[in-house]
Amino acid sequence: MVKGFAELAFSDAVRRMQERFGVRDRNAELERDDIGRDRITPQLAAFIAQRNSFFLATANASGQPYIQHRGGEPGFLHALDERRLAFADVEGNRQYITYGNLSENPKALIFLMDWANRQRVKIWGEARLAEDDEALLAQLPPVKSRRPIRRVIVFAVGAWDINCPQHIPQLFSLADVEAAGRRMLARIAELEAEVERLQSRKKDD
Repeated sequence: MVKGFAELAFSDAVRRMQERFGVRDRNAELERDDIGRDRITPQLAAFIAQRNSFFLATANASGQPYIQHRGGEPGFLHALDERRLAFADVEGNRQYITYGNLSENPKALIFLMDWANRQRVKIWGEARLAEDDEALLAQLPPVKSRRPIRRVIVFAVGAWDINCPQHIPQLFSLADVEAAGRRMLARIAELEAEVERLQSRKKDD
């Protein structure tokens, strides 16, 4: 059983580079303390449920990497249980690079960003394509699509890690900005009404 992300990510080559750049001791300590991030905790599930997009990284048998962006309504990437994530596959450009990669190399990585709070989560694991599995589809949130949904990508979690916010630009979605604008306009209206009320009282006095 995988203890934590370092067990997957820190290959011998990575350790040699850590040694070369003088950070091996710090990372060795991280390896010792990296326990418990091998399953989906309630906190991780809540973080995932709030995301409306993520990046899925795969590689073919020869190691050629590929990263695909996936987007949808918050929660479209769904925790089936403490070991598995899944999402309904909505057809895009129909190149099927991810499908092809997974057919010969199941290793994959999910990269999630919370731009507003400057937080990122990386999840290592293995993914597979499930087709025409109605029971599996029934476990996922409804997805808007012009075509019937027939495929689901299931991701078995091996380990995950949260990065520090350093170098992450703070960005907000259009929905966040619009909501903040509505709150600001509502507050302005309240203040204008209060000013008008006070001015009216002053005239009466």
